[in-house]
Amino acid sequence: MTETQPTQAMIALYDRFTHVGDLSRRDMVAQMARLAGGTAAANALLGLIAARADAAPLVAADDARIKVGDVRFSVGAGREMLGYLAQPAKGAAAAPRVLVIHENRGLNDHIRDVARRLAAEGLVALAADFLAPNGGTPTLGDGTISAEDKARTMIGALDRQQTVADGVATLKWLAASAPGKGVPGAVGFCWGGGMVNALAVAAGPALRAGAAYYGAAPQDVTGATRVKARLMLHYAGLDERINAMGPAWQAALTAAGVRFEAHTYPGVNHAFNNDTSPARYDKAAADLAWQRTLALLKSGG
Repeated sequence: MTETQPTQAMIALYDRFTHVGDLSRRDMVAQMARLAGGTAAANALLGLIAARADAAPLVAADDARIKVGDVRFSVGAGREMLGYLAQPAKGAAAAPRVLVIHENRGLNDHIRDVARRLAAEGLVALAADFLAPNGGTPTLGDGTISAEDKARTMIGALDRQQTVADGVATLKWLAASAPGKGVPGAVGFCWGGGMVNALAVAAGPALRAGAAYYGAAPQDVTGATRVKARLMLHYAGLDERINAMGPAWQAALTAAGVRFEAHTYPGVNHAFNNDTSPARYDKAAADLAWQRTLALLKSGG
């Protein structure tokens, strides 16, 4: 280990903290300190593993190629969703539509940037805030817990069935009320990747195509028979937790005759697409997955 690079054990520890939920931040930092040789070193290395809120975007909000704005819409039963809509400055009416689903940090600046990247590629992209019915993604901590940790706690407390229903309603709003044409596709990352898989089952023909980045498979894989979308499943080679769910889901999709592709990127970590996390981001894998995803979302499904 060097002083500036986390080990794989440190990355795995952080993944356990952020996804398994059996460690408090205090316990995670204590274990990281033992691995790093001290608390100061642990905090420095955590800064490389965790996503950076201050990372510069790839596509600015005032980029001349796009138009952006916040939207609010009903998903039924008195529930409202919030979202960030990014569209090409020209030709939006004929552009494919795509729902962007955030990680377990909620709708943050990185996910807004992903929506803008899609808009710059000629798609109408709605980055929805799935915490909106519960007050929205936190932007500030409270002195004892960070905004990011608050968002993870809130996402962990969501009612899965209701959240998936919100997602289906969001797809229908996107198809009926946003610029663009055709049945929407979806792309999701981490928690959002799992939501893409869940929406593929629940939305049926209301979802045209879905790209799931390192997303959990549905617990009940028999729902594959209801999938009408074309799917693309991106797996990180070092992500044992998510990868263990893949074979059963892929076998069910195959048996159901669903069109799908599964790509595993060797030697990379969960969240390899998130370029705000220096230690986990892998440019080669991210670029390849992105080009494959764009081809899927721009296709007829």
